[in-house]
Amino acid sequence: MRITRAVVPSLFTVLNMFCGFGSVIRTAQGDYVLASWFILLAAVFDAFDGVMARITKSSSDFGVQFDSLSDVVSFGVAPSFLVYNLYLHTQEPFGMLVASMPMVFGALRLARFNSQLASYDKDYFKGLPIPGAAMMIGAFVLSFYREGAGLNSVETSLIVPMIIILSLLMVSSMKYDTIPRFSTRGIKQHPLRFTIGIAALTAIAITRGQALFPFLVFYVATGPLRYLVRFIQHSLHPVEKNLDEKDTEITSVDV
Repeated sequence: MRITRAVVPSLFTVLNMFCGFGSVIRTAQGDYVLASWFILLAAVFDAFDGVMARITKSSSDFGVQFDSLSDVVSFGVAPSFLVYNLYLHTQEPFGMLVASMPMVFGALRLARFNSQLASYDKDYFKGLPIPGAAMMIGAFVLSFYREGAGLNSVETSLIVPMIIILSLLMVSSMKYDTIPRFSTRGIKQHPLRFTIGIAALTAIAITRGQALFPFLVFYVATGPLRYLVRFIQHSLHPVEKNLDEKDTEITSVDV
């Protein structure tokens, strides 16, 4: 069998899916901390498959579809199963409905992305990326869950609102920054993004991962904050509203 360059990015996609499966297994075994780490590791592999596709110049429709299927497993099924077993199984039947939201809304988010790939703006994502929502859930567990003690009442009260907000943001039309290419041109085009990214990675390394959750909260909040700023600008300058109407649209599901 002839091995092509397309195998390289697909290998990272396979590792992404494997980590999602590993997260499900660890959740079933009650190891929620390791299950969360598997989700974060899946996000790393997910980032690298795109990088490797560009390096090897092997981007393809197959790669796009395979990547989306892997993302549904790692960033849809895995976090949904995690929050259900962690807490929401005690809130039946409401709990199962809420727990399914990252999976269902994440799949809708990916389907919309794939259907609009031809007109995709490489500087922004339309809606919160599904890996970002899944990482937020994983980082929440790593920050607050304690072996033997679990979560306290305040922390558990945050789970349902967090899941609902993340799910709705995924299918919104709010803009989120993409990760710029690590190149001289990319740094010149997006110096602020690189500065924030380097600061985030440094803080996460120094705090041994404890700074990850606050930085993810910041990233998730940039979508609503960007919309709020535009809304205020349009209120002060209504003449410009029609020009940017499509950019400020926040319809719930657009597939």
